[in-house]
Amino acid sequence: MSGHKRMRRQHQKQLISLENRLKAEMDQHRLRLQKELETHGNNSYEEMERLARRHAAQTDKEIKSSLLEENRIQLQVVSQQKKELSSFLENQKKDYRLCKDKTRDEVTQDAAIPKEEKQEHLSRHKETMQRSQAEEEARLLGQQRALYDRTCRALKRRSVVKRHQFEQEQIREELNKKRIQKEMEHALQIRQDESTQDLERRQLLLLQTLRTQLVRMQHQTELENQEEYDDRRQRELHRKHSLEQRQQPRTLKMLEVQIKKQFQDTCKVQNKQYKALRNHQMEVAPKGDHRLILKALKEEQTHKLALLAEQYQHSIHQMMASQTTKTKSQMESQHEREQQKLEQKISIRRAHLEEKVEEEQVLLQKDRSERIKQLLDRQERESDGFHSESSRLGFGSLGSVDFKEDHR
Repeated sequence: MSGHKRMRRQHQKQLISLENRLKAEMDQHRLRLQKELETHGNNSYEEMERLARRHAAQTDKEIKSSLLEENRIQLQVVSQQKKELSSFLENQKKDYRLCKDKTRDEVTQDAAIPKEEKQEHLSRHKETMQRSQAEEEARLLGQQRALYDRTCRALKRRSVVKRHQFEQEQIREELNKKRIQKEMEHALQIRQDESTQDLERRQLLLLQTLRTQLVRMQHQTELENQEEYDDRRQRELHRKHSLEQRQQPRTLKMLEVQIKKQFQDTCKVQNKQYKALRNHQMEVAPKGDHRLILKALKEEQTHKLALLAEQYQHSIHQMMASQTTKTKSQMESQHEREQQKLEQKISIRRAHLEEKVEEEQVLLQKDRSERIKQLLDRQERESDGFHSESSRLGFGSLGSVDFKEDHR
């Protein structure tokens, strides 16, 4: 294998090795980003689970607290009503005794009334008072019962209102948490895309830099080989030509063979022309001038062959320079295409990411609106049902019921 081919293969191996290393680096980068995104998703899920458990615990606590508050107020109302009833009955007893004594005194002082009539009058008065007191007691018990029922109903209404407020606070907290998590996810995806862009640009720069260095090294080697060839061409023309042909690329070798063939053909034509010219001059010139004529023709032929050799060498140099320029231009065009392709890829990926972020934000807002609407609709149905039931049970407005707070 020629040195030139060996060098090109080594360069190709270096490029392939770098490409494989960069690909492995990109794979690790993408895997790290994927794990980072999965970790964020898992953390968000666990955070929402903790929030759900906390909300459930808060709901249970709120329900128990509401029940305890209802029981406390109910017991307070019952206790107060017992005191009122006890005081009412005690006052009735006092009034009954006073009225009974007064009536007996009045009847006793009137001597004209017979004894049986007095007893009958006292009995009727006693029955009237007892009936009146029983009616008053029943009326008081009815009022107390109505107040108790109204208080219980008002307590239920307050519990419903507090539960609705509590549910609204919880859903706002949940939806705000989801919004913050989604914003953090989008920010993470944008940072990941930017880091991927930086890595892609850096990798492309490394690959293009290595390719440029290898091409420059290859051109330098070719130039050194050509210069070495030029230095030794007089001593080892045929051997060096053969060796150089094996070292150069096939396209250059074919071009050099063509130039060499043109040079050889031209030399043959000139040799024929000089031979014909020599024969002609030898025929027409005197025999004594033949030696001078041959010498002059020989010098002229040597001079022209030297010019042809110089032209041949110049053509070889031009061919090498043209090939180097062409290779450099091709490499620069390739680098430009790679850069444009990368920027287009980055632009498309970023556009897709921004579109995805916008769609998810719209869906999140839509879900938020639907969740809030569903909650408010359900709460409105519950409130309407509660008010309808209250009206059916005979309760009017419950907003005027006042509760004494327990500050223990």
